[in-house]
Amino acid sequence: MATEIKVPTLGESLTEATVATWLKKVGDTVAADEPILELETDKVTMEVNAPVAGTITEILADEGADVEVGALLGMIGEGGASEAPAPKSVEEVTPVESGGAGAGGSDGETTEIKVPTLGESIAEATVATWLKSVGDAVAADEPLVELETDKVTVEVNAPVAGTLSQIAAEEGADVAVGALLGVIGGAGAAAAPAPAAAAETAPSPAASGGEITMSPAVRKLVEDEGYDPAQIPATGKDGRLTKGDVLAYQKAGGPAAAPAAAPAPAAADTGAAVTQIPTKPAGPREERVKMTKLRKVIAGRLKDAQNTAAMLTTFNEVDMSAVMETRSTYRDKFEKAHGVRLGFMSFFVKASIVALKDFPAVNALIDGEEIVYKNFYDIGVAVGTESGLVVPVLRDADQMSFSDIEKAIGDFGGRAREGKLGLDEMTGGSFTLTNGGIYGSMLSTPILNAPQSGILGMHNIVKRPVVVGDDIVVRPIMYLALSYDHRIVDGREAVSFLVRIKECIEDPQRIMLDM
Repeated sequence: MATEIKVPTLGESLTEATVATWLKKVGDTVAADEPILELETDKVTMEVNAPVAGTITEILADEGADVEVGALLGMIGEGGASEAPAPKSVEEVTPVESGGAGAGGSDGETTEIKVPTLGESIAEATVATWLKSVGDAVAADEPLVELETDKVTVEVNAPVAGTLSQIAAEEGADVAVGALLGVIGGAGAAAAPAPAAAAETAPSPAASGGEITMSPAVRKLVEDEGYDPAQIPATGKDGRLTKGDVLAYQKAGGPAAAPAAAPAPAAADTGAAVTQIPTKPAGPREERVKMTKLRKVIAGRLKDAQNTAAMLTTFNEVDMSAVMETRSTYRDKFEKAHGVRLGFMSFFVKASIVALKDFPAVNALIDGEEIVYKNFYDIGVAVGTESGLVVPVLRDADQMSFSDIEKAIGDFGGRAREGKLGLDEMTGGSFTLTNGGIYGSMLSTPILNAPQSGILGMHNIVKRPVVVGDDIVVRPIMYLALSYDHRIVDGREAVSFLVRIKECIEDPQRIMLDM
């Protein structure tokens, strides 16, 4: 019985790819999940793996051919399936055993550490940090290496217990899904049955006086704040410093003020002037740092959005009095009933859904020569992190209550700052909200989150004099900005969309009544 090899799902808005390279030829035996060919899209190069073990019996799409999602690429027959299963890949790394034979045993068994599946349309990552060195004993499921993608940082755990006998991809290397990262020798399994043995010899980097282990994102946060990592309590595995540790340290007040202020009395005793004179930086005047994959992709996507869409921004102002009064009235009862505080974002998410239902073009996107209207409301909420901006998505937000929205946004924010958001949580949104007001922004022109056609920018709330009737009164005012793709959304629709949001915020009962 033959098994078909088909073009897999390529990612949001991608329907076609080009056959770049066949890694196997007719007659070759393949193991299940072994890469057999590469496809190129306008965004990424991705590998297609064998769905089953067997022999390539037919290639139906030659290199250079354009193929659609679901198209037939080739066939795998049952013949030879038993001749080239997983053991072949083990034999390929046998030379490594000679390097680890001293720690070895009679079995010589090795296990490969490979780049795992990274998520929809993500085919490559960068090796950020190796948490273990060659010769280190590891326990099963213990974190070995951190990979950076354009969206998140992913930890790769040890598939088995043993000894790390080879590192095949050094820090900074770009690696594709399925690529070899390193090798674990089975002989070390007896030497490191549990993490406790390692803990006895090296309790933690902090305790041994060595350099504190931390990811690049955590290191950047520590350096930006000017903290001494040795003073921050580390709670990560094997004494690793996590972003949560730094944030908790920061929330607690950071370094004690007394030691920093101690030298001051000496200057006062001598009668010397206390004028602060700027000093020349101790380090170089400039420093070049390689962009992270996340930062590179953010830069590319934002520029692509500007180059592709006919982007325009329209503005309005909204009186926040009614929403603020509602929050003030029901804040305590809401928190007691639902275990979460009532914020502004849930009101704007609900108001956006009302407006999107009235003006569906803002919830649509352009795919080639077609307009795709979406009959669902997956609302992205931009979250700022130390590594860059990420946009987790509230799935079917129209079916969520105010408390569901507030809980989800709070959860997204916490996990985004810790780098623990899943890739599936940040794809497929139909409309985005971004709140620059939390940083003090008065007005901005947000850039579209492609391929979406609209993004709502919220800003800080400032008391301003406004005319109500014939009187001048002071009201809490927020400026709103709607950036939209003018190719699909007309100016009339954009302005009316923003007015509808304004109406819902100034009269929250409209949201409750979905009108």
